[in-house]
Amino acid sequence: MTANIAPIVPAEFPQLQALAWNRDAARPIPAEEAFALYERNWRFVDQKRLTAREKLLIRKLADKFGHGILLTTS
Repeated sequence: MTANIAPIVPAEFPQLQALAWNRDAARPIPAEEAFALYERNWRFVDQKRLTAREKLLIRKLADKFGHGILLTTS
């Protein structure tokens, strides 16, 4: 069983903050919602600008909610 992931503050992750442009980026969101934002909007993620910390977050989210896979078209 995978450990629970605490709510995520989009403002702490630059690409997630950009994806969450229409909400308060300082307000934590559930980890599963963050995963859905990345997955649905991957085409808008500037992969060259992902920090090591954000890459790790995405990997953890994919492991927890995507069975190790982030479904993207790119």
